[in-house]
Amino acid sequence: MNSEQIIEVLKKINHPGSGKDIVSVSMVENIIAEEGRIRFSLNTGNRRDPFAKSIQRACEKALKSAFGETVEVKIDLVSAEPRRDNVRPVLPGVKNIIAIASGKGGVGKSTVAVNLAVALVRKGHSVGLVDADIFGPSVPGMMGASSARPRMREENGRHIIVPEEKYGVKFLSIGLFVPAEDALVWRGPMATGALKQLINDGDWGELDYLLFDLPPGTSDIHLTLVQEVAVTGAVIVSTPQEVALADAIKGVSMFRSEDIAVPVLGLVENMAWFTPAELPDNRYYIFGRDGCKELAKKMDLPLLAEIPIVEGICEGGDTGNPVALGDDATALAFLSFAGRLKEEVDRRNQTMEPTRRVQIKNK
Repeated sequence: MNSEQIIEVLKKINHPGSGKDIVSVSMVENIIAEEGRIRFSLNTGNRRDPFAKSIQRACEKALKSAFGETVEVKIDLVSAEPRRDNVRPVLPGVKNIIAIASGKGGVGKSTVAVNLAVALVRKGHSVGLVDADIFGPSVPGMMGASSARPRMREENGRHIIVPEEKYGVKFLSIGLFVPAEDALVWRGPMATGALKQLINDGDWGELDYLLFDLPPGTSDIHLTLVQEVAVTGAVIVSTPQEVALADAIKGVSMFRSEDIAVPVLGLVENMAWFTPAELPDNRYYIFGRDGCKELAKKMDLPLLAEIPIVEGICEGGDTGNPVALGDDATALAFLSFAGRLKEEVDRRNQTMEPTRRVQIKNK
Protein backbone atom coordinates (compact mmCIF):
# COMPACT_ATOMS: atom_id res chain seq x y z
CA MET A 1 0.00 0.00 0.00
CA ASN A 2 1.69 3.20 -1.20
CA SER A 3 0.76 6.69 -2.34
CA GLU A 4 0.56 5.71 -6.01
CA GLN A 5 -1.89 2.90 -5.27
CA ILE A 6 -4.01 5.20 -3.11
CA ILE A 7 -4.11 7.81 -5.88
CA GLU A 8 -5.28 5.21 -8.39
CA VAL A 9 -8.21 4.34 -6.09
CA LEU A 10 -9.11 8.01 -5.54
CA LYS A 11 -9.06 8.72 -9.28
CA LYS A 12 -12.27 6.69 -9.52
CA ILE A 13 -14.16 9.19 -7.33
CA ASN A 14 -15.68 12.18 -9.14
CA HIS A 15 -16.64 15.55 -7.73
CA PRO A 16 -20.35 15.91 -8.66
CA GLY A 17 -19.98 19.65 -9.25
CA SER A 18 -17.22 19.43 -11.85
CA GLY A 19 -17.73 15.91 -13.18
CA LYS A 20 -13.97 15.33 -12.88
CA ASP A 21 -12.16 12.99 -10.52
CA ILE A 22 -10.94 14.47 -7.24
CA VAL A 23 -7.28 13.83 -8.10
CA SER A 24 -7.34 15.73 -11.39
CA VAL A 25 -9.01 18.76 -9.74
CA SER A 26 -6.24 18.79 -7.10
CA MET A 27 -8.43 18.04 -4.12
CA VAL A 28 -6.15 15.30 -2.77
CA GLU A 29 -3.17 16.54 -0.74
CA ASN A 30 -0.57 15.32 1.75
CA ILE A 31 -1.00 11.56 1.43
CA ILE A 32 0.55 9.53 4.24
CA ALA A 33 0.58 5.75 3.74
CA GLU A 34 1.67 3.61 6.68
CA GLU A 35 1.05 0.01 7.57
CA GLY A 36 -2.67 -0.30 8.25
CA ARG A 37 -3.19 3.47 8.12
CA ILE A 38 -4.00 6.04 5.41
CA ARG A 39 -4.22 9.76 5.95
CA PHE A 40 -4.63 12.64 3.51
CA SER A 41 -6.38 15.98 3.06
CA LEU A 42 -9.32 16.91 0.83
CA ASN A 43 -8.99 20.55 -0.14
CA THR A 44 -12.47 21.72 -1.13
CA GLY A 45 -11.28 25.20 -2.02
CA ASN A 46 -14.60 26.53 -0.78
CA ARG A 47 -16.22 26.26 2.65
CA ARG A 48 -19.68 26.08 1.08
CA ASP A 49 -18.95 23.00 -1.02
CA PRO A 50 -22.04 20.84 -0.33
CA PHE A 51 -20.37 17.72 -1.70
CA ALA A 52 -17.42 17.66 0.71
CA LYS A 53 -18.88 15.24 3.25
CA SER A 54 -20.26 12.85 0.65
CA ILE A 55 -16.88 12.79 -1.14
CA GLN A 56 -15.16 12.13 2.18
CA ARG A 57 -17.43 9.12 2.80
CA ALA A 58 -16.93 7.86 -0.75
CA CYS A 59 -13.14 8.02 -0.33
CA GLU A 60 -13.24 6.06 2.92
CA LYS A 61 -15.49 3.40 1.42
CA ALA A 62 -13.34 3.02 -1.70
CA LEU A 63 -10.08 2.76 0.25
CA LYS A 64 -11.43 0.18 2.65
CA SER A 65 -12.78 -1.81 -0.27
CA ALA A 66 -9.37 -1.70 -1.97
CA PHE A 67 -7.09 -2.31 1.01
CA GLY A 68 -9.29 -4.04 3.59
CA GLU A 69 -11.87 -3.07 6.18
CA THR A 70 -9.24 -3.06 8.94
CA VAL A 71 -7.35 -0.15 7.33
CA GLU A 72 -7.65 3.05 9.37
CA VAL A 73 -8.60 5.93 7.07
CA LYS A 74 -8.26 9.51 8.27
CA ILE A 75 -9.38 12.25 5.87
CA ASP A 76 -8.98 15.90 6.80
CA LEU A 77 -11.29 18.42 5.14
CA VAL A 78 -9.47 21.66 4.47
CA SER A 79 -10.44 24.72 2.48
CA ALA A 80 -8.79 27.80 1.11
CA GLU A 81 -10.71 31.01 1.70
CA PRO A 82 -11.27 32.82 -1.61
CA ARG A 83 -9.25 35.99 -1.98
CA ARG A 84 -11.37 39.02 -1.18
CA ASP A 85 -10.77 40.51 -4.62
CA ASN A 86 -12.18 37.32 -6.17
CA VAL A 87 -15.55 37.57 -4.40
CA ARG A 88 -18.28 38.26 -6.94
CA PRO A 89 -21.36 40.38 -6.20
CA VAL A 90 -24.51 38.29 -5.82
CA LEU A 91 -26.65 38.23 -9.00
CA PRO A 92 -25.70 41.74 -10.16
CA GLY A 93 -27.43 41.38 -13.53
CA VAL A 94 -30.78 40.08 -12.24
CA LYS A 95 -33.59 42.64 -12.14
CA ASN A 96 -36.27 40.65 -10.28
CA ILE A 97 -35.98 37.60 -8.02
CA ILE A 98 -39.25 35.71 -7.58
CA ALA A 99 -39.84 32.95 -5.01
CA ILE A 100 -42.36 30.31 -6.11
CA ALA A 101 -43.58 28.66 -2.90
CA SER A 102 -46.34 26.46 -1.52
CA GLY A 103 -47.54 25.61 1.93
CA LYS A 104 -47.64 21.87 1.22
CA GLY A 105 -46.36 19.37 -1.29
CA GLY A 106 -48.35 17.91 -4.15
CA VAL A 107 -49.99 21.12 -5.34
CA GLY A 108 -47.98 21.31 -8.58
CA LYS A 109 -45.62 24.11 -7.56
CA SER A 110 -42.73 22.92 -9.74
CA THR A 111 -45.04 22.47 -12.72
CA VAL A 112 -46.26 26.03 -12.23
CA ALA A 113 -42.68 27.36 -11.88
CA VAL A 114 -41.42 25.63 -15.05
CA ASN A 115 -44.38 26.70 -17.17
CA LEU A 116 -44.27 30.24 -15.80
CA ALA A 117 -40.60 30.48 -16.78
CA VAL A 118 -41.38 29.30 -20.32
CA ALA A 119 -44.36 31.66 -20.57
CA LEU A 120 -42.23 34.63 -19.48
CA VAL A 121 -39.72 33.80 -22.21
CA ARG A 122 -42.56 33.68 -24.74
CA LYS A 123 -43.52 37.16 -23.51
CA GLY A 124 -40.06 38.38 -24.50
CA HIS A 125 -38.29 38.32 -21.13
CA SER A 126 -34.90 36.88 -20.19
CA VAL A 127 -35.53 34.25 -17.52
CA GLY A 128 -33.61 31.96 -15.18
CA LEU A 129 -34.89 29.18 -12.92
CA VAL A 130 -33.23 27.75 -9.81
CA ASP A 131 -34.53 24.41 -8.57
CA ALA A 132 -34.22 25.13 -4.84
CA ASP A 133 -36.11 21.97 -3.87
CA ILE A 134 -32.80 20.35 -2.94
CA PHE A 135 -34.20 17.07 -1.62
CA GLY A 136 -36.75 16.57 -4.41
CA PRO A 137 -35.40 18.21 -7.57
CA SER A 138 -37.84 17.84 -10.46
CA VAL A 139 -36.94 20.70 -12.80
CA PRO A 140 -34.40 18.72 -14.91
CA GLY A 141 -37.02 16.13 -15.83
CA MET A 142 -39.69 18.73 -16.53
CA MET A 143 -37.26 20.60 -18.79
CA GLY A 144 -36.27 17.43 -20.63
CA ALA A 145 -32.70 17.65 -19.33
CA SER A 146 -32.35 14.77 -16.87
CA SER A 147 -29.09 13.60 -18.45
CA ALA A 148 -27.56 17.06 -18.83
CA ARG A 149 -24.48 18.02 -16.81
CA PRO A 150 -23.58 21.72 -16.51
CA ARG A 151 -20.20 22.91 -17.74
CA MET A 152 -17.71 24.54 -15.40
CA ARG A 153 -15.35 27.38 -16.25
CA GLU A 154 -12.69 29.15 -14.24
CA GLU A 155 -12.82 32.85 -13.48
CA ASN A 156 -10.20 34.55 -11.29
CA GLY A 157 -9.38 31.27 -9.60
CA ARG A 158 -13.04 30.35 -9.03
CA HIS A 159 -15.08 27.57 -10.58
CA ILE A 160 -18.18 29.05 -12.21
CA ILE A 161 -21.19 26.88 -13.13
CA VAL A 162 -22.66 27.52 -16.57
CA PRO A 163 -26.45 27.01 -16.33
CA GLU A 164 -28.21 24.69 -18.73
CA GLU A 165 -30.52 26.42 -21.17
CA LYS A 166 -33.65 25.09 -22.83
CA TYR A 167 -36.73 26.76 -24.29
CA GLY A 168 -34.91 30.04 -23.67
CA VAL A 169 -34.76 29.43 -19.89
CA LYS A 170 -31.44 29.24 -18.03
CA PHE A 171 -31.73 26.77 -15.16
CA LEU A 172 -29.73 24.97 -12.49
CA SER A 173 -30.71 22.17 -10.15
CA ILE A 174 -28.88 19.87 -7.77
CA GLY A 175 -30.54 17.16 -9.87
CA LEU A 176 -28.13 18.01 -12.69
CA PHE A 177 -25.16 16.98 -10.54
CA VAL A 178 -26.31 13.68 -9.04
CA PRO A 179 -27.87 10.57 -10.61
CA ALA A 180 -31.67 10.74 -10.69
CA GLU A 181 -31.98 7.46 -8.76
CA ASP A 182 -29.78 8.63 -5.85
CA ALA A 183 -31.49 9.82 -2.66
CA LEU A 184 -29.94 12.92 -1.12
CA VAL A 185 -29.53 12.27 2.60
CA TRP A 186 -28.17 15.62 3.70
CA ARG A 187 -28.37 17.61 6.87
CA GLY A 188 -29.69 21.17 6.70
CA PRO A 189 -26.30 22.92 6.32
CA MET A 190 -25.39 20.73 3.35
CA ALA A 191 -28.67 21.53 1.60
CA THR A 192 -28.40 25.27 2.23
CA GLY A 193 -24.77 25.14 1.10
CA ALA A 194 -25.88 23.58 -2.18
CA LEU A 195 -28.42 26.38 -2.72
CA LYS A 196 -25.78 29.04 -2.02
CA GLN A 197 -23.51 27.42 -4.57
CA LEU A 198 -26.22 27.45 -7.25
CA ILE A 199 -26.80 31.15 -6.53
CA ASN A 200 -23.26 32.44 -6.10
CA ASP A 201 -21.35 30.22 -8.51
CA GLY A 202 -23.93 30.23 -11.31
CA ASP A 203 -23.17 32.32 -14.40
CA TRP A 204 -26.63 33.89 -14.55
CA GLY A 205 -25.74 37.02 -16.52
CA GLU A 206 -28.43 39.58 -17.33
CA LEU A 207 -31.97 38.44 -16.49
CA ASP A 208 -35.34 40.14 -16.19
CA TYR A 209 -36.57 37.40 -13.84
CA LEU A 210 -34.86 34.69 -11.81
CA LEU A 211 -37.43 32.26 -10.39
CA PHE A 212 -36.73 30.06 -7.38
CA ASP A 213 -38.75 26.86 -7.13
CA LEU A 214 -38.74 26.40 -3.36
CA PRO A 215 -39.48 23.21 -1.43
CA PRO A 216 -42.95 22.94 0.12
CA GLY A 217 -43.55 24.31 3.61
CA THR A 218 -41.22 26.64 5.49
CA SER A 219 -37.64 25.59 6.04
CA ASP A 220 -33.94 26.48 6.18
CA ILE A 221 -33.99 26.75 2.39
CA HIS A 222 -36.49 29.62 2.53
CA LEU A 223 -34.48 31.43 5.19
CA THR A 224 -31.25 30.91 3.26
CA LEU A 225 -32.79 32.37 0.11
CA VAL A 226 -34.01 35.59 1.74
CA GLN A 227 -30.69 35.99 3.56
CA GLU A 228 -28.60 35.33 0.46
CA VAL A 229 -30.47 37.51 -2.06
CA ALA A 230 -32.96 40.37 -2.10
CA VAL A 231 -36.22 38.68 -3.10
CA THR A 232 -38.48 40.97 -5.12
CA GLY A 233 -41.62 39.05 -4.23
CA ALA A 234 -43.19 35.66 -3.61
CA VAL A 235 -45.93 33.72 -5.39
CA ILE A 236 -47.88 31.13 -3.39
CA VAL A 237 -49.26 28.10 -5.23
CA SER A 238 -52.19 26.11 -3.82
CA THR A 239 -55.03 23.86 -4.83
CA PRO A 240 -58.61 24.81 -3.90
CA GLN A 241 -59.22 22.31 -1.08
CA GLU A 242 -59.20 23.44 2.54
CA VAL A 243 -56.19 21.38 3.67
CA ALA A 244 -54.00 23.02 1.01
CA LEU A 245 -55.38 26.50 1.68
CA ALA A 246 -54.61 26.19 5.40
CA ASP A 247 -50.96 25.59 4.55
CA ALA A 248 -50.97 28.35 1.92
CA ILE A 249 -51.92 30.79 4.68
CA LYS A 250 -48.79 29.73 6.58
CA GLY A 251 -46.67 30.39 3.50
CA VAL A 252 -48.12 33.88 3.10
CA SER A 253 -47.61 34.56 6.81
CA MET A 254 -43.96 33.51 6.63
CA PHE A 255 -43.11 35.95 3.84
CA ARG A 256 -45.17 38.70 5.46
CA SER A 257 -43.59 38.20 8.89
CA GLU A 258 -41.70 41.10 10.43
CA ASP A 259 -38.35 39.32 10.24
CA ILE A 260 -38.63 38.43 6.54
CA ALA A 261 -40.94 41.11 5.03
CA VAL A 262 -40.92 39.88 1.43
CA PRO A 263 -43.92 41.15 -0.56
CA VAL A 264 -46.38 38.45 -1.59
CA LEU A 265 -47.30 39.18 -5.21
CA GLY A 266 -50.33 36.91 -5.26
CA LEU A 267 -51.81 33.42 -5.25
CA VAL A 268 -52.05 30.82 -7.99
CA GLU A 269 -54.84 28.24 -7.90
CA ASN A 270 -53.54 25.06 -9.52
CA MET A 271 -55.81 22.12 -10.37
CA ALA A 272 -58.68 24.59 -10.26
CA TRP A 273 -60.97 22.32 -12.27
CA PHE A 274 -60.85 19.28 -14.51
CA THR A 275 -61.75 19.50 -18.18
CA PRO A 276 -61.74 16.22 -20.14
CA ALA A 277 -60.36 16.40 -23.66
CA GLU A 278 -63.59 15.05 -25.15
CA LEU A 279 -65.69 17.69 -23.31
CA PRO A 280 -63.60 20.87 -23.60
CA ASP A 281 -66.44 23.13 -22.43
CA ASN A 282 -67.10 21.20 -19.23
CA ARG A 283 -65.54 21.98 -15.85
CA TYR A 284 -65.53 19.58 -12.91
CA TYR A 285 -64.38 21.08 -9.61
CA ILE A 286 -62.74 18.00 -8.11
CA PHE A 287 -60.93 19.78 -5.25
CA GLY A 288 -63.56 22.41 -4.53
CA ARG A 289 -64.44 25.68 -6.16
CA ASP A 290 -62.95 29.18 -5.79
CA GLY A 291 -60.87 28.27 -2.74
CA CYS A 292 -57.90 30.44 -3.72
CA LYS A 293 -60.15 33.19 -5.01
CA GLU A 294 -61.83 33.49 -1.62
CA LEU A 295 -58.51 33.26 0.21
CA ALA A 296 -57.04 35.97 -2.01
CA LYS A 297 -59.91 38.28 -1.11
CA LYS A 298 -59.54 37.47 2.58
CA MET A 299 -55.80 38.17 2.58
CA ASP A 300 -56.02 41.18 0.22
CA LEU A 301 -53.93 39.51 -2.47
CA PRO A 302 -54.32 39.24 -6.24
CA LEU A 303 -55.32 35.90 -7.73
CA LEU A 304 -52.72 35.69 -10.47
CA ALA A 305 -53.96 32.57 -12.26
CA GLU A 306 -56.34 29.63 -12.22
CA ILE A 307 -54.72 26.60 -13.84
CA PRO A 308 -56.96 23.63 -14.74
CA ILE A 309 -56.16 19.93 -14.55
CA VAL A 310 -55.58 18.68 -18.06
CA GLU A 311 -53.77 15.63 -19.34
CA GLY A 312 -51.35 17.77 -21.33
CA ILE A 313 -49.82 19.33 -18.21
CA CYS A 314 -48.93 15.93 -16.78
CA GLU A 315 -47.66 14.65 -20.12
CA GLY A 316 -45.58 17.77 -20.65
CA GLY A 317 -43.95 17.38 -17.26
CA ASP A 318 -43.16 13.72 -17.88
CA THR A 319 -41.77 14.22 -21.39
CA GLY A 320 -39.90 17.45 -20.73
CA ASN A 321 -42.14 19.52 -23.04
CA PRO A 322 -43.84 22.17 -20.86
CA VAL A 323 -47.44 22.78 -21.83
CA ALA A 324 -46.76 26.54 -21.93
CA LEU A 325 -44.96 25.97 -25.24
CA GLY A 326 -48.26 25.25 -26.97
CA ASP A 327 -51.22 27.33 -28.10
CA ASP A 328 -54.14 25.61 -26.36
CA ALA A 329 -56.23 26.98 -23.50
CA THR A 330 -53.80 25.76 -20.84
CA ALA A 331 -50.82 27.42 -22.53
CA LEU A 332 -52.88 30.62 -22.77
CA ALA A 333 -53.58 30.37 -19.01
CA PHE A 334 -49.84 30.35 -18.30
CA LEU A 335 -49.23 33.22 -20.72
CA SER A 336 -51.95 35.19 -18.95
CA PHE A 337 -50.30 34.31 -15.63
CA ALA A 338 -46.95 35.62 -16.93
CA GLY A 339 -48.63 38.89 -17.92
CA ARG A 340 -50.31 39.28 -14.52
CA LEU A 341 -47.05 38.54 -12.73
CA LYS A 342 -45.28 41.27 -14.71
CA GLU A 343 -48.04 43.72 -13.78
CA GLU A 344 -47.71 42.92 -10.07
CA VAL A 345 -43.90 43.06 -10.15
CA ASP A 346 -44.00 46.43 -11.91
CA ARG A 347 -46.57 47.74 -9.42
CA ARG A 348 -44.49 46.47 -6.51
CA ASN A 349 -41.33 48.10 -7.87
CA GLN A 350 -43.09 51.42 -8.49
CA THR A 351 -44.75 51.66 -5.09
CA MET A 352 -42.28 50.02 -2.70
CA GLU A 353 -38.63 50.39 -1.80
CA PRO A 354 -36.22 47.86 -3.32
CA THR A 355 -36.03 44.67 -1.28
CA ARG A 356 -33.01 44.15 0.91
CA ARG A 357 -31.43 40.92 1.98
CA VAL A 358 -32.96 39.75 5.25
CA GLN A 359 -30.88 39.94 8.39
CA ILE A 360 -32.31 37.35 10.77
CA LYS A 361 -31.02 37.56 14.30
CA ASN A 362 -30.99 34.65 16.69
CA LYS A 363 -33.39 35.26 19.56
